[in-house]
Amino acid sequence: MSGDREVNPSSRDWERLYTAAILETDRSKLKSRIDTAQAAIDRRLQEMDSDHGGTAAERLEIETARTGLDVMRKRVTAPQNTSPGKE
Repeated sequence: MSGDREVNPSSRDWERLYTAAILETDRSKLKSRIDTAQAAIDRRLQEMDSDHGGTAAERLEIETARTGLDVMRKRVTAPQNTSPGKE
């Protein structure tokens, strides 16, 4: 079973980078954090596809993270609202 495989710690770097992106409060650094996390996720997916590694749970976590990054990316690229009280 794939869940019994030893997991290379670097193969889960995407989690650390995703967490850094979602916790970033400096808007000027956010796009870079999002891009870095997305690149790590893409690398992990390629790794999983090439060796049939990972688990269903990790794939679900990755899909959830990708959705979160997409939402964040849209917010970062949207113009900032400078008027108080408006959404």
